[in-house]
Amino acid sequence: MKPWKSKGWIIPPKQDSAFVANMERVLDVYKRPYSEKKPVVCMDESPKQLIGETRTPIGMNSGCVQKYDYEYKRNGIYNIFIASEPITGERIVEITEKKTKKDWAKFMNEISSYYNEAEKITIVMDNYSTHNASSFYETFQPEEAKNLWDRFEFVFTPKHGSWLNVAEIELNVLQGQCLNRRISEIEKVQDEVMYWQNYRNSKKSKVNWRFTTKDARIKLKRLYPSIEN
Repeated sequence: MKPWKSKGWIIPPKQDSAFVANMERVLDVYKRPYSEKKPVVCMDESPKQLIGETRTPIGMNSGCVQKYDYEYKRNGIYNIFIASEPITGERIVEITEKKTKKDWAKFMNEISSYYNEAEKITIVMDNYSTHNASSFYETFQPEEAKNLWDRFEFVFTPKHGSWLNVAEIELNVLQGQCLNRRISEIEKVQDEVMYWQNYRNSKKSKVNWRFTTKDARIKLKRLYPSIEN
């Protein structure tokens, strides 16, 4: 039986104790008060195509929008890594050619450096196969890998629960405001995304997360196991 979608969410179709356990842990993390020493950061990643034109677009004129030919050419793919701190409105975006274990480990190192003064960084993310300690040890020397691993408290969203990751919201904003058109070169993507990141950070654009454990136990009651005494 496949999961069903509700308002863009992918949710299991029946009782799922693993889902609700992980969901409630994520929701508890989102209730934590702000701490500069222990920030809560959400991380997500997504592949995207580089799209080029086969014909030169017709420029915009008075009373006439710019026109593009329906044909296009694929110029390969790139990957978006994004980290977002919902409470402060800070975000970090990295555009890479691939999404390997080493790419992820290097991005996590970038997050660690960004929060250099933090004692511990709580990171909320999907439980992908690349998101584990082995990625650090395959990228850095053992001492550096261990130090980086110890910098984080990992909190994984449940399977079919990526909608619980605030970084997914931020990723959708990025795609809607910056990447919703044909871009053929990765260098152009990197320039555009850097400008977007700096603009969003300067505006301190935050995410006001309101879905709580109390809400989940009511609205998603069907997911909770039935306990018989």
